[in-house]
Amino acid sequence: MDSRQARRAMERLGIDMKEIPGVKEVIIKTADRELHITNASVSEVNAQGNKVYQVAGDVEEVQAEKKSFSDEDVMLVQQQANVSKERATAALEESDGEVARAILKLTS
Repeated sequence: MDSRQARRAMERLGIDMKEIPGVKEVIIKTADRELHITNASVSEVNAQGNKVYQVAGDVEEVQAEKKSFSDEDVMLVQQQANVSKERATAALEESDGEVARAILKLTS
């Protein structure tokens, strides 16, 4: 089956596939790592209203950086919310290091 026949068969099944132009890099983030896909080729496949993205390229796996906060920020959140150091650090991580948001999250 050549590419023309494949395209026709996909059309008959209600599948539309188009390439997304200009993509340079795709980053997939998980809890403990990141996948950086460079020289990426991304295609959008629309099958009966469901969109699926197909990504191809050079893959590099990177360990996700653990966010670190100053001891003063952790201590301030601890004191203001009356929680343990671990809970204060977790709240800072969830609030992207914003002290006020971390305190509000723990007290409300």
